Amino acid sequence: MLAALAVAVLAVSVSVVAAPAPATAASSAPLSWLRTSGSKIIHVDSGNTVRLRATSWFGMETDTCAPHGLWSITLDQGMSQIAGMGFNAVRLPFSNECLAKKRVNSINTAINPKLANASTLQVMDAVIASARKYGLRIILDRHRPDSAAQSELWYTSRYSEARWIADWKMLAKRYKHNSTVTGFDLHNEPRGNACWGCGVRSRDWRAAAIRAGNEILKVNARLLIIVEGVQNEEDGSVTWWGGGLRGAAKKPVTLNVRNRVVYSPHEYPVSVAYQPWFSAKNYPANLPGVWERNWGYLVSKNIAPVLVGEFGTKLETTSDKRWLSAFVKYLDRKNISFAYWSFNPNSGDTGGLLEDDWYTRQTAKLSYLRPLLTPKKVAYPKAPVTPTPAPNPSPTPAPSQSPAPGSDPSVGKSSTATSRWTTAKMTVTSAWEGAYQVGLTVTAPKTRKVKSWRASWVSPGATSIDSAWGMDCTLTSAGAANAKVTCAGKNWGLDNLTPGARVDVGVIIKAPKGPNPPKLSLTAT
Repeated sequence: MLAALAVAVLAVSVSVVAAPAPATAASSAPLSWLRTSGSKIIHVDSGNTVRLRATSWFGMETDTCAPHGLWSITLDQGMSQIAGMGFNAVRLPFSNECLAKKRVNSINTAINPKLANASTLQVMDAVIASARKYGLRIILDRHRPDSAAQSELWYTSRYSEARWIADWKMLAKRYKHNSTVTGFDLHNEPRGNACWGCGVRSRDWRAAAIRAGNEILKVNARLLIIVEGVQNEEDGSVTWWGGGLRGAAKKPVTLNVRNRVVYSPHEYPVSVAYQPWFSAKNYPANLPGVWERNWGYLVSKNIAPVLVGEFGTKLETTSDKRWLSAFVKYLDRKNISFAYWSFNPNSGDTGGLLEDDWYTRQTAKLSYLRPLLTPKKVAYPKAPVTPTPAPNPSPTPAPSQSPAPGSDPSVGKSSTATSRWTTAKMTVTSAWEGAYQVGLTVTAPKTRKVKSWRASWVSPGATSIDSAWGMDCTLTSAGAANAKVTCAGKNWGLDNLTPGARVDVGVIIKAPKGPNPPKLSLTAT
């Protein structure tokens, strides 16, 4: 969710790593390239109108440099869930830093064996190949320059505009003949000093999008160029990061190749951040007017297509429920494309479409989204139980069911601890020969941000930490009966713990078995 101009040369591998194809995958037939026509997105071949119905599967922009959840599920299991829910596309965030990584982390290679020792680009290849099998398009989203945080402008002191454009051109070349890769979302959530058409090169986002879009289309003229808005409008009004597109009326993004531009605002409810329109006496009836003024007019006046690049909610308050209901009605009435944030359950702001187990669907959210989706009967590929995948994995009876715990009795067991009104719940989510995985949910007090947290538990016989996400973990007395795992929040696993917020982090530990029963200790400030 939310500089020097030296050209960086990025050496990449071009080998394609694909996840094993289940017998029940939908189809690997090529998808048609797309273009725009007025406010519509259409098939190049047939001329039929296409509505992109996407969800974001994030992680490749974080320190894992891989989609989150692959510690619990396979790529095909994730894609089958997304297709089964009724989406037809996946928005895939990444960072420029990750693109250069030769090794990703936090992937359970016992169930994703083809991703062992894979680079970020090889994992991206595998994600795209899996999406294609389920008839899903991919929208690549430059979400961050580095894995630490988003940036208000499209460049930073470490990642220049030249590097930004060079990486986009590299990706355009890599997937030039793969129509599964439909569009490039140039930069996530321009904000702060970013302006629209102000003429100042260092902060004019519209001009930068034109420069980047033209360079990308030199490499592959069939891509959609997705351009977000800005936070601060020319008249001084403020909207969401990336949400303001009023300037596009008089100053559109005009590229050398016609019919390529799709505008992409972001929209959220009051639970994510306050906006003045949430306090209007006629809320939520006032919302369509807000949306129409900021970006909906692009569709109403047949200027250009809109893809709402992010929207989402934990759906925990009456206000959020009213907001989501109104927003779905607006998108449906105007036939606007969208990308729901997020598929992942571990989004601190919104949660996701799955429960923390990465298997069970959030049925309440999907019920609200039903008018926008066309659910499909897609069989759910079963994960291999050994590092060597079965040649024809068979489906489980229902996509929404969690896998059987298996032979390790610790799987499914949990423990809860509290410190200074911060709560944490650890659950042994899965186990396989020689290792087990813990999911840890940490919730901040409603009145203050968490400055630090540290959780620990005894793990008899544990020998090492395999990988962790959202926290740093250490092991003391390795191999002993009193071996102890201690984890401390870091990056998004700490930064996102604003008042009342929750993060979902995890770790894989090499051990004969998981702790049974687990007993969690927590300290927080």
